[in-house]
Amino acid sequence: MSKKKTGKIGVLLVNLGTPDTPSTPDVRKYLREFLLDPRVIDINPVGRFALVNGVIAPFRAPKSAKVYQQLWTDRGSPLMYHGRDLQAKLQTSLGADYHVAFGMRYQSPSIKSALDELRDKSVSRIIVVPLFPQYASATTGSVQDKIMEIVKDWWIIPSINFISTYCDDPGFINAFAELGKKYMAEDNYDHVVFSYHGVPERQILKGSDKGYCKLGSCCNSYNKRNRYCYRASCFETSRLLAAELGLKEDQYTVAFQSRLGKDPWLQPYTDEVLKTMPAKGIKKVLAFSPAFVADCLETTIEVGEEFREEFEHAGGEKWVLVESLNSSDTWVEALKNMVLEN
Repeated sequence: MSKKKTGKIGVLLVNLGTPDTPSTPDVRKYLREFLLDPRVIDINPVGRFALVNGVIAPFRAPKSAKVYQQLWTDRGSPLMYHGRDLQAKLQTSLGADYHVAFGMRYQSPSIKSALDELRDKSVSRIIVVPLFPQYASATTGSVQDKIMEIVKDWWIIPSINFISTYCDDPGFINAFAELGKKYMAEDNYDHVVFSYHGVPERQILKGSDKGYCKLGSCCNSYNKRNRYCYRASCFETSRLLAAELGLKEDQYTVAFQSRLGKDPWLQPYTDEVLKTMPAKGIKKVLAFSPAFVADCLETTIEVGEEFREEFEHAGGEKWVLVESLNSSDTWVEALKNMVLEN
């Protein structure tokens, strides 16, 4: 009996986004699209429009453009070329029965262009992998929202499966631990910092399961009630990574970076924590950014350079950033297994 042909399976990798160039106009365009997303700045629409177009985009774009110029390479934006490299390697690993597309939530290549690519290939179904290990409404939730907005206009909508969180996936943990162990074998560090991108506390509370979240000890375990809590996910990733690296509880710190505005964001803040460490005898720190699977401005510049300067200014001797997973073979294998399991 002949086997029924069902068509290729589509895999859609999605990351946040990047300006097309590091010029001020392109950075301003990117910031506007990004920050006008109601899942990113979740305030009154009129207030959000005024804040982004009247304050943030005009004044932040020139400063951000200078930082992007430091980050840019001959291949362009790291977030872009790492994404393309990952797409190509995952395609090779999965083989001809799959078609892997890559899109950005903001700017180019758009999610729409990636979905159109999969539709043109007549895929039988689509597996969506947002490149954010820990679920947050402002990242994974926004990607899912955008995809559903696009496909609602398709006459035929194939089965779509979202891999919404993989903060505790063994392959993901192993891929980051593998990188960290190389640094730990080369030097003895006094402490490890796991620095995650922050979100406003109000966003965590809004997504809490019937008031379960208290922004405290509720994150001491990872369970069905806080599975989609960003804060709980970050602590779970840290616990698993620490265990894989052989760290005791007092040998690592979980902190949050990149806050914006006056409202409280997730704490403790990385930039404040690191300044207190040298006085406690912590002079050599190994830093991870486990919320980012590809190097970008928030890893290379913020954690790798700005935090190092602040740490050294406070009396520290050595601050080293472990690079992101990018397109490492171990990460590709982890992604492949996630796709096959779904």
